[in-house]
Amino acid sequence: KDVERGVIPPVCLLHGRESFLVNDALASVTHACCPEPSLVSLNRECFDARDTDPETIVRSALTLPFLAPVRLVAVRESQALAAKDSQSLGQYARAPNPSTRLLFLASAALPADHWLLKVVPPSAVVLLRPPTRRELPEWLRRRAVANGFSLTEEANQLLIQWVGDDLAALVGELEKAALWAGAASSQIGVGEIKAVVGEHRVRSAFELTRALERRSLGPALAVLESLLDSGEEPLGLLGMLTREVRLTWLAKAWLRNGKSLDEIAQLLRRPLPAVEALLARAESCATATLRRQLSRCWEVERRLKASGLPRSELASLLADLCEVG
Repeated sequence: KDVERGVIPPVCLLHGRESFLVNDALASVTHACCPEPSLVSLNRECFDARDTDPETIVRSALTLPFLAPVRLVAVRESQALAAKDSQSLGQYARAPNPSTRLLFLASAALPADHWLLKVVPPSAVVLLRPPTRRELPEWLRRRAVANGFSLTEEANQLLIQWVGDDLAALVGELEKAALWAGAASSQIGVGEIKAVVGEHRVRSAFELTRALERRSLGPALAVLESLLDSGEEPLGLLGMLTREVRLTWLAKAWLRNGKSLDEIAQLLRRPLPAVEALLARAESCATATLRRQLSRCWEVERRLKASGLPRSELASLLADLCEVG
């Protein structure tokens, strides 16, 4: 709300585990500070806290803006800033440059004892909490309104049903639907969603992960062939398979730590039936097997980027991922 009014504190902190919300927040603050796109490169500087010393950040924050009222300095991955960095950054936060907006961005929810929460004024600290499954339709509706068009309730539900709760994917498909509708229409309905999302593509991707959960190699290979034939990017499919292995490993670790089914479903942001299938696979897989499967995913990525044959590489990987053990 402050950003919408153009009121941004000299030092602020945005943190949360949803990377889309972090990137979205940076884009909003950038537009508020530098509404003229041609001046962004001159008045915005982004750092990664993992490989930037605090003195460099402070020096940039003390630099005056050029042909603009304020300068924006964004520090990504701020959760990596160590306590030893608190002296120089804390000193700056107590007397910030009035013509600079220093924005700390953390792709994780910071613990209550993190030193940044003590340095940044509480009123300038925002926890970027992703919407729950119940809140998602309203979040999506507001997103559409903010972009100048409306989303019918049926289209809203269909979009979530087909895409899931991946915020970046939802917004991407929403924007494509708006382009499909054209400037003559300010409303997105079921027809526009069907035109851009593609039920067959979404269901095929779902069938591939289901076959993987069941270790059904034959059906998995058939779906893989269908997806490749329809033009799916091999690296995109590899990313989906790698994500399933990672989630299985995480689910296994959470089970071992005593988390309940409901807690794991909330962490994964998936419906209970899908989580139950994932947990069944996690319980039947040894940790060593999951470690080996994840290493295979990385090996296939290297091969694909070195001009490997997508069909044979992905088929071989599926065979390994359907292995019992």
